[in-house]
Parts: sequence; structure tokens; C-alpha cells
Amino acid sequence: MSRPARAAVAFALLAAAMAGFAVSLGVASASESQTTTTTTQPPPTEPPVPPPPPVPAPIAFGVTVGGVQVGGMLPSEAGEAVRAQYTRPIPIVVSPTRRIRLAPGELGARANVPKAIRRARVARPGRIVPLDVAVSTSRIRKYVDGLARELDRKAVDAKVALRGVRPRATPAQEGRLLKRLAGSRSIRFALKRNVRTPIELRYELLKPKVESVEYRGAVVIMRSSNRLLLYNRTKLVRSFGIATGQSSFPTPLGNYEIVNMQRNPWWYPPPSDWAADSDPVPPGPGNPLGTRWMGLSAPYVGIHGTPDAASIGYSASHGCIRMRIPDAEWLFRRVEIGMPVFIVAR
Repeated sequence: MSRPARAAVAFALLAAAMAGFAVSLGVASASESQTTTTTTQPPPTEPPVPPPPPVPAPIAFGVTVGGVQVGGMLPSEAGEAVRAQYTRPIPIVVSPTRRIRLAPGELGARANVPKAIRRARVARPGRIVPLDVAVSTSRIRKYVDGLARELDRKAVDAKVALRGVRPRATPAQEGRLLKRLAGSRSIRFALKRNVRTPIELRYELLKPKVESVEYRGAVVIMRSSNRLLLYNRTKLVRSFGIATGQSSFPTPLGNYEIVNMQRNPWWYPPPSDWAADSDPVPPGPGNPLGTRWMGLSAPYVGIHGTPDAASIGYSASHGCIRMRIPDAEWLFRRVEIGMPVFIVAR
């Protein structure tokens, strides 16, 4: 084969080889493109994450709400601190040995804490923010009136009183009246200003009419037992048998004193039906009063001797206290005008 022919054949083979390479490259590209399209998937779509809520700014330093330091606190913390302070009870000093703890809720008081905290959030450093408190003046007065009914007391005069059948001198005691208006104002101030310092109640003092008594002795008459007891202060000196009033003319019960003392008295008929036709009797052996008369502050009633000794121990008189004549004379020397006489039912 000639040289030109060989060159033509080589060119043809080269062209065929190039054409085959291009075909194979196209097929590979198409296959690769088809494989990529069928196996690749888009990523799943997720919901957007919301941004975190804003953190409230703390209250400016130095700010107070109702006397409570809330500077540097978050609003929620400040609200809790103010509520804790407000719900504390108010200490009320009744006396040196007694206190009352009054809760604001007992009076229906309400503090507007949310409003105060809103104002505190925009307050400048060091500002004093008031705490609005709703208080019922009528409920405070009603509460103080109740305290007064419990705490008020009347003045007590010094006197001689019985303990059982034994007389004792009891000292005088001052009375007191609660100053209601001052107490109501103090409680209202504590609620409105949110302060819990102790409130000392104030009183008007009442002086007794009788501040002291001179007590040296007393007579005790036991009506049912028909006994008369003489005391020197609290010591029993002597006991006597007596006669007391009949059931139709009973010896009166109560506290009396000796107001009249007579030796060898006259007997004058009292203004009573049983003595309507009687005449006065002069001193002497037949006198129904014997030889001694110790008249009491009870009208027409006295301690006296009797010539009828057989009546002693019974309810036989018209209200007076009869004694044997020697006993009445002995007693007469040991009692005095003003001495207490107690007549008891025993």
C-alpha cells in the first residue's frame, strides 16, 4: 500500500476512535446525571425557633415601695417583698405584760401592690414610691370599740369584804377607759404607711372614790346558823349564839355598819303592824332591848340584849339580832360606830 493510502486509513481509524470516545462519554454523563437526579432529596423544613422573651430590667437602686427597699430587685421579687411586709401583723401593746397581734386582713385592708410595682419600675434611683392601701375607717372603729369593751374597767373603792365568812380589807383599784380615737388613728396610720412598730394603747385613768379604809375588825352574823362572829382584822375573837328574825320578819341580808350605840336604851315601837298598839318602854329589867343597843344602817334593825334568853338559837325576833344580856354587854365594849356588819344566809 502506498504511503498516501496508509495515511488515509490511519486518519479514518483515528476519527472512528474519537467518535466512539465521544459516544461513551455522553452515555456516562447521562447515566451520572440520571443517577444524581433520582437519589438526591431536599432537606426537611423545620419551624422557626422564636426568640427568647425579654428579661425584665431590675428596679433602679435606692427605690423603696411602702418603706420596703426594692432597688436592684426584679419586679416579681419586689412584689413578693412588699406583700410579705404588708401581711405582717401589727403588734398592739395592751399592757406591759400583754400584746395583741392584729393582721391587716382582720380589718379588710387591701394593698395595691401591682400598681406600686409598676410605678417602681419607671422610678428614678432613690425615689420613694407610696403603697396605696384601702382601709375601712368604720371597721377600725368597730374593732377598737370591741377592745374597749374588753379592756375598760371601773374604779374599785377600798372596802372590807368577806371571803367565806372571814372579813378582809381589799385595796382600791384604779379604773381605766381606752382612748378609742387615738387607738383608731394609730392603727389606720400603721396600715396606710405599712409600718409595723408596736402601738401602745393609751388610757384615761379613773380614780376610786374611797382610796383606803381603816379596818380594825368586823361582825359577821350567820342568819341560818344563828351565830354572831367577832373578828379583830382577820382573826376570829369570839363566837356567840343569837336569835334572828322570824320567817315573817326576817333579818335582812347584806353589808351594813354600826351607826348607833346606846347604854340602857329606851325601846320605841317601830312603824310596823305588830307594834301598832305598843307603847315605849323605858330602861329596866323588862326592856326588850336589854341593857345595850347597837343599831345598824339597816332601818330599825340592831344588835341588842334580850331578857328572853330562851329565844337564843332560834328565829324568834322581828328582824333584830338578839343576844344574851352579858354577851351583848361584852360585845358593846369591843365594837364602835362605823364597824362593818355582814349578815349572810349561812
